[in-house]
Amino acid sequence: MSNTLNTARRHFLRAGAGLAAAAGIPSGHGLGTPLALSLAGLGAAAAQGSAAATLDAPYRALVCLFMNGGNDSHNWVVPVDATGFADYQAARRELAWSAAGLQPITSTRQASGRRFAMPQELQPLRTLYDAGRCAVVANVGTLDRPVTRADFDAGVNLPSKLFSHNDQQSIWQSLSPEGARSGWGGRLGDLLMSANQYPVFTALSATGNAVFLTGSNVTQYQVGADGPVTVDALSQPWLHGSGTAAAALGRVVQMGGNNPWQAEYAKVMQRSTSAGSVLRAALARTSVAALPTAPVVLPGGAQFVPANDGLARQLRMVAQLIAAAPGLGMRRQVFMVSMGGFDTHTGQMRDQPLLMAKVANAVAGFMAALDAAGQAGNVTLFTASDFGRTLSCNGDGSDHGWGSHHLVVGGAVKGRDIYGRFPTTALGTADDIGSGRLLPSTSVTEYAATLGRWLGASATDLASVLPNLGRFSSSDLGFL
Repeated sequence: MSNTLNTARRHFLRAGAGLAAAAGIPSGHGLGTPLALSLAGLGAAAAQGSAAATLDAPYRALVCLFMNGGNDSHNWVVPVDATGFADYQAARRELAWSAAGLQPITSTRQASGRRFAMPQELQPLRTLYDAGRCAVVANVGTLDRPVTRADFDAGVNLPSKLFSHNDQQSIWQSLSPEGARSGWGGRLGDLLMSANQYPVFTALSATGNAVFLTGSNVTQYQVGADGPVTVDALSQPWLHGSGTAAAALGRVVQMGGNNPWQAEYAKVMQRSTSAGSVLRAALARTSVAALPTAPVVLPGGAQFVPANDGLARQLRMVAQLIAAAPGLGMRRQVFMVSMGGFDTHTGQMRDQPLLMAKVANAVAGFMAALDAAGQAGNVTLFTASDFGRTLSCNGDGSDHGWGSHHLVVGGAVKGRDIYGRFPTTALGTADDIGSGRLLPSTSVTEYAATLGRWLGASATDLASVLPNLGRFSSSDLGFL
Protein backbone atom coordinates (compact mmCIF):
# COMPACT_ATOMS: atom_id res chain seq x y z
CA MET A 1 0.00 0.00 0.00
CA SER A 2 1.36 3.49 -0.88
CA ASN A 3 2.48 5.95 1.80
CA THR A 4 -0.40 8.25 0.81
CA LEU A 5 -2.95 5.47 1.31
CA ASN A 6 -1.34 4.47 4.59
CA THR A 7 -1.56 8.05 5.83
CA ALA A 8 -5.17 8.39 4.70
CA ARG A 9 -6.05 5.09 6.35
CA ARG A 10 -4.50 6.18 9.66
CA HIS A 11 -6.55 9.40 9.64
CA PHE A 12 -9.64 7.35 8.73
CA LEU A 13 -9.07 4.90 11.57
CA ARG A 14 -8.48 7.67 14.09
CA ALA A 15 -11.73 9.32 13.06
CA GLY A 16 -13.53 6.01 13.36
CA ALA A 17 -12.11 5.40 16.81
CA GLY A 18 -13.31 8.75 18.09
CA LEU A 19 -16.77 8.25 16.66
CA ALA A 20 -16.96 4.73 18.02
CA ALA A 21 -16.24 6.05 21.46
CA ALA A 22 -18.75 8.86 21.12
CA ALA A 23 -21.40 6.37 20.16
CA GLY A 24 -20.59 4.31 23.23
CA ILE A 25 -19.70 1.18 21.22
CA PRO A 26 -17.53 -1.08 23.36
CA SER A 27 -14.54 -3.08 22.24
CA GLY A 28 -15.38 -6.22 20.30
CA HIS A 29 -18.38 -4.82 18.45
CA GLY A 30 -17.10 -5.10 14.92
CA LEU A 31 -14.05 -2.84 14.88
CA GLY A 32 -11.43 -4.73 16.80
CA THR A 33 -9.21 -3.28 19.46
CA PRO A 34 -7.38 -0.48 17.54
CA LEU A 35 -10.60 1.22 16.50
CA ALA A 36 -12.54 0.50 19.66
CA LEU A 37 -10.21 2.19 22.10
CA SER A 38 -12.14 3.77 24.93
CA LEU A 39 -12.43 7.54 25.22
CA ALA A 40 -10.16 7.57 28.23
CA GLY A 41 -7.66 5.36 26.42
CA LEU A 42 -7.45 7.67 23.43
CA GLY A 43 -7.00 10.67 25.68
CA ALA A 44 -4.38 9.04 27.85
CA ALA A 45 -2.41 7.97 24.79
CA ALA A 46 -2.48 11.52 23.49
CA ALA A 47 -1.75 13.27 26.77
CA GLN A 48 1.64 11.58 27.30
CA GLY A 49 2.06 12.65 30.88
CA SER A 50 0.24 16.00 31.03
CA ALA A 51 0.00 17.18 34.62
CA ALA A 52 -2.89 15.59 36.48
CA ALA A 53 -3.80 19.03 37.86
CA THR A 54 -4.57 20.08 34.30
CA LEU A 55 -7.26 17.43 34.02
CA ASP A 56 -8.73 18.23 37.44
CA ALA A 57 -9.15 21.94 36.71
CA PRO A 58 -12.61 23.40 35.98
CA TYR A 59 -14.05 23.51 32.45
CA ARG A 60 -12.22 25.74 30.00
CA ALA A 61 -12.64 26.46 26.30
CA LEU A 62 -10.84 28.46 23.63
CA VAL A 63 -12.78 29.99 20.74
CA CYS A 64 -10.88 31.15 17.64
CA LEU A 65 -12.67 33.85 15.65
CA PHE A 66 -10.92 33.91 12.28
CA MET A 67 -11.45 36.95 10.04
CA ASN A 68 -10.77 35.69 6.54
CA GLY A 69 -9.09 38.03 4.08
CA GLY A 70 -6.73 40.01 6.29
CA ASN A 71 -8.33 42.47 8.71
CA ASP A 72 -7.26 46.13 8.58
CA SER A 73 -6.78 46.51 12.33
CA HIS A 74 -5.18 49.97 12.00
CA ASN A 75 -8.75 51.28 12.11
CA TRP A 76 -9.84 49.11 15.06
CA VAL A 77 -7.43 50.64 17.59
CA VAL A 78 -6.38 54.18 16.73
CA PRO A 79 -3.81 56.44 18.48
CA VAL A 80 -5.55 59.69 19.45
CA ASP A 81 -2.84 61.65 21.28
CA ALA A 82 -1.95 64.72 19.22
CA THR A 83 1.21 63.33 17.61
CA GLY A 84 -0.14 59.82 17.12
CA PHE A 85 -3.40 60.96 15.52
CA ALA A 86 -1.59 63.35 13.17
CA ASP A 87 0.72 60.51 12.08
CA TYR A 88 -2.28 58.21 11.64
CA GLN A 89 -4.15 60.70 9.46
CA ALA A 90 -1.09 61.42 7.33
CA ALA A 91 -0.43 57.72 6.74
CA ARG A 92 -4.03 56.61 6.18
CA ARG A 93 -5.38 59.60 4.22
CA GLU A 94 -8.78 58.51 2.84
CA LEU A 95 -8.84 55.50 5.21
CA ALA A 96 -8.57 57.52 8.43
CA TRP A 97 -11.49 57.82 10.83
CA SER A 98 -12.52 61.30 11.89
CA ALA A 99 -11.93 62.19 15.51
CA ALA A 100 -15.69 62.51 16.00
CA GLY A 101 -16.20 58.82 15.18
CA LEU A 102 -13.72 57.55 17.80
CA GLN A 103 -14.32 56.68 21.46
CA PRO A 104 -11.41 56.65 23.95
CA ILE A 105 -10.13 53.51 25.69
CA THR A 106 -7.78 53.18 28.63
CA SER A 107 -4.31 51.61 28.51
CA THR A 108 -1.65 51.61 31.22
CA ARG A 109 0.94 49.44 29.47
CA GLN A 110 1.83 51.71 26.56
CA ALA A 111 4.35 54.55 26.62
CA SER A 112 3.44 57.56 28.71
CA GLY A 113 1.46 60.14 26.79
CA ARG A 114 0.03 57.71 24.25
CA ARG A 115 -3.76 57.54 24.09
CA PHE A 116 -6.02 55.28 22.04
CA ALA A 117 -9.60 54.91 20.85
CA MET A 118 -11.97 52.56 19.04
CA PRO A 119 -14.51 53.55 16.38
CA GLN A 120 -18.13 53.79 17.48
CA GLU A 121 -18.99 50.76 15.31
CA LEU A 122 -17.09 48.67 17.89
CA GLN A 123 -19.10 50.04 20.83
CA PRO A 124 -20.23 46.57 22.08
CA LEU A 125 -16.57 45.49 22.24
CA ARG A 126 -15.55 48.78 23.82
CA THR A 127 -18.15 48.13 26.53
CA LEU A 128 -16.52 44.73 27.21
CA TYR A 129 -13.10 46.41 27.16
CA ASP A 130 -14.17 49.03 29.72
CA ALA A 131 -15.60 46.23 31.90
CA GLY A 132 -12.19 44.52 31.97
CA ARG A 133 -13.35 41.59 29.83
CA CYS A 134 -11.53 42.49 26.60
CA ALA A 135 -7.89 43.26 25.86
CA VAL A 136 -5.92 44.27 22.77
CA VAL A 137 -2.74 42.44 21.78
CA ALA A 138 -0.69 44.73 19.56
CA ASN A 139 1.17 43.98 16.35
CA VAL A 140 0.92 40.18 16.23
CA GLY A 141 2.18 38.32 13.17
CA THR A 142 3.54 35.11 11.74
CA LEU A 143 7.19 34.62 12.74
CA ASP A 144 9.42 31.54 12.80
CA ARG A 145 11.84 33.46 15.01
CA PRO A 146 12.36 37.11 15.98
CA VAL A 147 13.00 39.20 12.85
CA THR A 148 14.67 42.60 12.54
CA ARG A 149 14.27 45.16 9.78
CA ALA A 150 17.78 44.19 8.60
CA ASP A 151 16.65 40.54 8.39
CA PHE A 152 13.69 41.56 6.27
CA ASP A 153 15.81 43.69 3.96
CA ALA A 154 18.25 40.77 3.57
CA GLY A 155 15.42 38.26 3.09
CA VAL A 156 16.58 36.02 5.96
CA ASN A 157 14.75 34.37 8.87
CA LEU A 158 11.36 35.17 7.31
CA PRO A 159 8.26 32.95 7.46
CA SER A 160 7.27 31.23 4.24
CA LYS A 161 5.20 33.00 1.60
CA LEU A 162 4.48 36.29 3.28
CA PHE A 163 1.37 38.14 2.07
CA SER A 164 -0.20 34.96 0.58
CA HIS A 165 -3.74 34.44 1.85
CA ASN A 166 -3.75 30.64 1.92
CA ASP A 167 -0.27 30.25 3.38
CA GLN A 168 -0.62 32.95 6.03
CA GLN A 169 -4.01 31.59 7.09
CA SER A 170 -2.36 28.19 7.48
CA ILE A 171 0.61 29.58 9.43
CA TRP A 172 -1.72 31.44 11.80
CA GLN A 173 -3.65 28.22 12.41
CA SER A 174 -0.85 25.62 12.31
CA LEU A 175 2.52 27.47 12.26
CA SER A 176 3.20 25.90 8.83
CA PRO A 177 2.29 27.00 5.27
CA GLU A 178 -0.59 25.57 3.27
CA GLY A 179 -0.58 21.77 3.36
CA ALA A 180 -0.01 21.52 7.12
CA ARG A 181 -1.36 18.31 8.67
CA SER A 182 -2.26 19.67 12.08
CA GLY A 183 -3.09 22.95 13.78
CA TRP A 184 -2.06 24.20 17.19
CA GLY A 185 -5.68 24.05 18.39
CA GLY A 186 -5.85 20.39 17.40
CA ARG A 187 -2.50 19.67 19.01
CA LEU A 188 -3.77 21.20 22.26
CA GLY A 189 -6.80 18.96 21.89
CA ASP A 190 -4.54 15.92 21.53
CA LEU A 191 -2.94 16.70 24.88
CA LEU A 192 -6.08 17.55 26.83
CA MET A 193 -8.76 15.27 25.35
CA SER A 194 -8.34 12.73 28.14
CA ALA A 195 -10.17 15.20 30.39
CA ASN A 196 -13.34 14.67 28.35
CA GLN A 197 -15.95 11.94 28.61
CA TYR A 198 -16.54 12.36 24.86
CA PRO A 199 -13.17 13.14 23.22
CA VAL A 200 -14.86 13.33 19.81
CA PHE A 201 -16.33 16.66 20.97
CA THR A 202 -12.94 18.11 22.01
CA ALA A 203 -12.36 20.17 18.83
CA LEU A 204 -15.48 21.60 17.20
CA SER A 205 -15.86 23.77 14.13
CA ALA A 206 -18.95 25.81 13.33
CA THR A 207 -17.38 27.00 10.09
CA GLY A 208 -16.41 23.88 8.13
CA ASN A 209 -13.06 22.13 7.91
CA ALA A 210 -10.17 24.04 9.49
CA VAL A 211 -6.55 22.99 9.91
CA PHE A 212 -6.51 24.85 13.25
CA LEU A 213 -8.57 22.06 14.85
CA THR A 214 -6.81 19.08 13.25
CA GLY A 215 -4.66 16.96 15.56
CA SER A 216 -2.97 13.58 15.50
CA ASN A 217 -5.58 11.88 17.67
CA VAL A 218 -8.34 14.44 17.98
CA THR A 219 -10.56 14.78 14.90
CA GLN A 220 -12.52 17.99 14.53
CA TYR A 221 -16.27 17.59 14.84
CA GLN A 222 -18.18 19.91 12.54
CA VAL A 223 -21.53 21.46 13.37
CA GLY A 224 -23.80 23.83 11.51
CA ALA A 225 -25.36 26.99 12.91
CA ASP A 226 -28.35 24.84 13.95
CA GLY A 227 -26.45 21.88 15.41
CA PRO A 228 -24.88 18.61 14.24
CA VAL A 229 -24.80 18.05 10.50
CA THR A 230 -27.08 15.17 9.54
CA VAL A 231 -27.01 12.73 6.62
CA ASP A 232 -30.08 14.16 4.91
CA ALA A 233 -30.54 11.20 2.59
CA LEU A 234 -31.25 8.91 5.54
CA SER A 235 -34.08 11.09 6.85
CA GLN A 236 -35.79 12.16 3.62
CA PRO A 237 -39.27 10.71 3.06
CA TRP A 238 -38.57 10.80 -0.67
CA LEU A 239 -35.11 10.20 -2.14
CA HIS A 240 -34.60 10.48 -5.90
CA GLY A 241 -38.35 10.30 -6.34
CA SER A 242 -38.70 7.09 -4.37
CA GLY A 243 -40.46 6.57 -1.07
CA THR A 244 -38.34 3.49 -0.28
CA ALA A 245 -34.85 4.64 -1.36
CA ALA A 246 -33.93 6.24 1.99
CA ALA A 247 -34.80 3.08 3.89
CA ALA A 248 -32.78 1.03 1.38
CA LEU A 249 -29.80 3.33 1.85
CA GLY A 250 -30.17 2.95 5.61
CA ARG A 251 -30.03 -0.82 5.27
CA VAL A 252 -26.87 -0.56 3.15
CA VAL A 253 -25.23 1.60 5.82
CA GLN A 254 -26.27 -0.83 8.54
CA MET A 255 -25.15 -3.91 6.61
CA GLY A 256 -21.82 -2.46 5.55
CA GLY A 257 -20.74 -4.74 2.71
CA ASN A 258 -18.20 -7.41 1.86
CA ASN A 259 -15.44 -4.98 0.88
CA PRO A 260 -13.39 -4.02 3.98
CA TRP A 261 -13.34 -0.36 3.00
CA GLN A 262 -17.12 -0.35 2.47
CA ALA A 263 -17.60 -2.01 5.85
CA GLU A 264 -15.30 0.51 7.55
CA TYR A 265 -17.09 3.43 5.90
CA ALA A 266 -20.44 2.05 7.04
CA LYS A 267 -19.19 1.73 10.61
CA VAL A 268 -17.95 5.32 10.65
CA MET A 269 -21.29 6.46 9.23
CA GLN A 270 -23.12 4.56 11.97
CA ARG A 271 -20.98 6.07 14.68
CA SER A 272 -21.21 9.55 13.20
CA THR A 273 -24.98 9.23 13.30
CA SER A 274 -24.76 8.04 16.90
CA ALA A 275 -22.45 10.91 17.88
CA GLY A 276 -24.87 13.35 16.31
CA SER A 277 -27.70 11.82 18.33
CA VAL A 278 -25.71 12.19 21.56
CA LEU A 279 -24.97 15.85 20.81
CA ARG A 280 -28.48 16.72 19.68
CA ALA A 281 -29.89 15.25 22.90
CA ALA A 282 -27.43 17.30 24.98
CA LEU A 283 -28.26 20.48 23.07
CA ALA A 284 -31.98 19.88 23.58
CA ARG A 285 -31.37 20.10 27.33
CA THR A 286 -29.85 23.61 27.07
CA SER A 287 -31.45 26.98 26.53
CA VAL A 288 -29.71 29.90 24.79
CA ALA A 289 -31.53 33.13 23.97
CA ALA A 290 -32.60 33.61 20.36
CA LEU A 291 -30.71 36.20 18.31
CA PRO A 292 -32.43 39.58 17.87
CA THR A 293 -34.57 39.98 14.78
CA ALA A 294 -34.58 43.79 14.97
CA PRO A 295 -31.95 45.39 12.71
CA VAL A 296 -28.81 47.01 14.09
CA VAL A 297 -28.51 50.40 12.37
CA LEU A 298 -25.04 51.96 12.05
CA PRO A 299 -24.33 55.70 12.19
CA GLY A 300 -23.84 55.78 8.42
CA GLY A 301 -27.18 54.11 7.77
CA ALA A 302 -25.99 50.57 7.02
CA GLN A 303 -27.83 47.85 8.93
CA PHE A 304 -27.98 44.12 9.54
CA VAL A 305 -30.17 41.66 11.43
CA PRO A 306 -28.26 39.56 14.03
CA ALA A 307 -30.62 36.60 13.56
CA ASN A 308 -29.54 36.44 9.90
CA ASP A 309 -25.84 37.09 10.47
CA GLY A 310 -23.56 34.09 9.89
CA LEU A 311 -21.01 34.90 12.61
CA ALA A 312 -23.68 35.63 15.21
CA ARG A 313 -25.37 32.32 14.42
CA GLN A 314 -22.07 30.41 14.65
CA LEU A 315 -21.25 31.96 18.02
CA ARG A 316 -24.74 31.27 19.33
CA MET A 317 -24.25 27.58 18.48
CA VAL A 318 -20.85 27.59 20.22
CA ALA A 319 -22.49 29.15 23.29
CA GLN A 320 -25.09 26.38 23.24
CA LEU A 321 -22.38 23.71 22.92
CA ILE A 322 -20.55 25.23 25.89
CA ALA A 323 -23.78 25.30 27.91
CA ALA A 324 -24.20 21.60 27.08
CA ALA A 325 -20.61 20.72 28.04
CA PRO A 326 -21.21 19.85 31.71
CA GLY A 327 -23.93 17.34 30.79
CA LEU A 328 -21.52 15.64 28.38
CA GLY A 329 -18.68 15.47 30.89
CA MET A 330 -16.51 17.88 28.88
CA ARG A 331 -13.60 19.62 30.62
CA ARG A 332 -11.50 21.01 27.73
CA GLN A 333 -12.73 22.18 24.33
CA VAL A 334 -11.42 24.20 21.39
CA PHE A 335 -13.80 25.87 18.91
CA MET A 336 -13.53 27.77 15.67
CA VAL A 337 -15.85 30.26 13.99
CA SER A 338 -15.10 32.55 11.06
CA MET A 339 -16.29 35.43 8.96
CA GLY A 340 -15.21 36.59 5.50
CA GLY A 341 -15.06 39.92 3.69
CA PHE A 342 -11.90 41.40 5.21
CA ASP A 343 -9.81 41.53 2.00
CA THR A 344 -10.55 45.25 1.61
CA HIS A 345 -8.50 46.28 -1.42
CA THR A 346 -11.48 48.40 -2.51
CA GLY A 347 -14.46 50.02 -0.84
CA GLN A 348 -12.88 49.80 2.59
CA MET A 349 -14.58 52.80 4.19
CA ARG A 350 -17.89 51.61 2.76
CA ASP A 351 -17.53 48.00 3.97
CA GLN A 352 -15.40 48.15 7.11
CA PRO A 353 -17.99 49.76 9.44
CA LEU A 354 -20.44 46.91 8.77
CA LEU A 355 -17.73 44.26 9.25
CA MET A 356 -16.75 45.83 12.58
CA ALA A 357 -20.33 46.08 13.82
CA LYS A 358 -21.10 42.47 12.94
CA VAL A 359 -18.03 41.21 14.84
CA ALA A 360 -18.67 43.46 17.84
CA ASN A 361 -22.36 42.58 18.13
CA ALA A 362 -21.77 38.85 17.63
CA VAL A 363 -19.06 38.72 20.31
CA ALA A 364 -21.12 40.78 22.75
CA GLY A 365 -24.09 38.46 22.20
CA PHE A 366 -21.82 35.46 22.74
CA MET A 367 -20.61 36.85 26.05
CA ALA A 368 -24.19 37.54 27.16
CA ALA A 369 -25.09 33.92 26.39
CA LEU A 370 -22.07 32.68 28.36
CA ASP A 371 -23.06 34.88 31.29
CA ALA A 372 -26.52 33.34 31.27
CA ALA A 373 -24.97 29.85 31.24
CA GLY A 374 -22.53 30.72 34.04
CA GLN A 375 -19.56 29.96 31.79
CA ALA A 376 -18.15 33.40 30.90
CA GLY A 377 -15.16 33.00 33.22
CA ASN A 378 -14.30 29.63 31.67
CA VAL A 379 -14.18 30.71 28.02
CA THR A 380 -11.66 32.83 26.12
CA LEU A 381 -12.36 34.07 22.60
CA PHE A 382 -9.49 35.41 20.52
CA THR A 383 -9.33 36.93 17.06
CA ALA A 384 -7.04 35.87 14.22
CA SER A 385 -6.69 36.81 10.56
CA ASP A 386 -4.48 36.11 7.53
CA PHE A 387 -2.35 39.21 8.15
CA GLY A 388 -2.68 42.94 8.78
CA ARG A 389 -2.86 45.46 5.99
CA THR A 390 -0.89 48.44 4.76
CA LEU A 391 -1.15 51.73 6.58
CA SER A 392 -1.01 53.47 3.21
CA CYS A 393 -4.13 53.82 1.09
CA ASN A 394 -4.21 52.45 -2.46
CA GLY A 395 -6.93 54.93 -3.37
CA ASP A 396 -9.95 52.97 -2.16
CA GLY A 397 -8.61 50.43 0.31
CA SER A 398 -5.49 48.85 1.76
CA ASP A 399 -3.27 46.01 0.57
CA HIS A 400 -1.76 42.91 2.16
CA GLY A 401 0.37 43.59 5.20
CA TRP A 402 1.92 41.62 8.07
CA GLY A 403 1.54 42.54 11.75
CA SER A 404 -1.93 43.36 13.11
CA HIS A 405 -3.74 44.04 16.37
CA HIS A 406 -6.04 41.41 17.90
CA LEU A 407 -8.67 41.13 20.59
CA VAL A 408 -8.99 38.64 23.44
CA VAL A 409 -12.38 38.47 25.18
CA GLY A 410 -13.63 36.53 28.21
CA GLY A 411 -14.24 36.56 31.93
CA ALA A 412 -10.68 35.40 32.66
CA VAL A 413 -9.04 38.09 30.48
CA LYS A 414 -7.05 40.80 32.24
CA GLY A 415 -8.79 43.43 30.17
CA ARG A 416 -8.90 47.17 29.76
CA ASP A 417 -5.35 47.26 28.46
CA ILE A 418 -3.16 46.91 25.37
CA TYR A 419 -0.50 44.18 25.56
CA GLY A 420 2.71 44.10 23.56
CA ARG A 421 4.34 47.14 21.98
CA PHE A 422 1.92 49.30 20.02
CA PRO A 423 3.90 50.65 17.04
CA THR A 424 4.07 54.22 15.80
CA THR A 425 1.22 54.49 13.30
CA ALA A 426 3.24 56.30 10.65
CA LEU A 427 5.06 55.59 7.41
CA GLY A 428 8.84 55.29 7.21
CA THR A 429 9.42 54.12 10.79
CA ALA A 430 11.60 51.24 11.94
CA ASP A 431 8.42 49.12 12.12
CA ASP A 432 7.50 49.86 8.48
CA ILE A 433 8.82 47.32 5.96
CA GLY A 434 7.10 49.15 3.09
CA SER A 435 3.80 50.97 2.54
CA GLY A 436 3.16 50.80 6.27
CA ARG A 437 3.33 47.03 6.53
CA LEU A 438 4.15 46.40 10.19
CA LEU A 439 7.07 44.22 11.18
CA PRO A 440 5.45 42.11 13.95
CA SER A 441 6.74 42.66 17.47
CA THR A 442 4.74 39.73 18.91
CA SER A 443 4.62 36.30 17.29
CA VAL A 444 1.59 34.11 16.72
CA THR A 445 3.58 31.50 18.68
CA GLU A 446 3.71 33.70 21.81
CA TYR A 447 0.04 34.59 21.40
CA ALA A 448 -0.84 30.89 21.11
CA ALA A 449 1.36 29.94 24.07
CA THR A 450 -0.46 32.37 26.35
CA LEU A 451 -3.81 30.93 25.29
CA GLY A 452 -2.58 27.33 25.55
CA ARG A 453 -1.12 27.86 29.02
CA TRP A 454 -4.47 29.19 30.23
CA LEU A 455 -6.26 26.19 28.69
CA GLY A 456 -4.09 23.90 30.82
CA ALA A 457 -1.06 22.93 28.73
CA SER A 458 2.18 22.57 30.68
CA ALA A 459 5.50 24.07 29.60
CA THR A 460 6.49 20.67 28.21
CA ASP A 461 3.15 20.42 26.38
CA LEU A 462 3.59 23.85 24.84
CA ALA A 463 7.03 22.95 23.52
CA SER A 464 5.47 20.10 21.52
CA VAL A 465 2.39 22.08 20.41
CA LEU A 466 4.47 25.13 19.39
CA PRO A 467 7.86 23.81 18.20
CA ASN A 468 9.40 27.29 17.72
CA LEU A 469 8.41 28.60 21.15
CA GLY A 470 11.95 28.34 22.52
CA ARG A 471 13.13 30.93 19.98
CA PHE A 472 11.01 33.67 21.54
CA SER A 473 11.41 35.57 24.78
CA SER A 474 7.94 34.99 26.19
CA SER A 475 5.50 32.13 26.59
CA ASP A 476 3.08 34.29 28.56
CA LEU A 477 2.07 37.74 27.32
CA GLY A 478 0.14 38.37 30.53
CA PHE A 479 -3.40 38.93 29.25
CA LEU A 480 -4.74 35.79 30.98
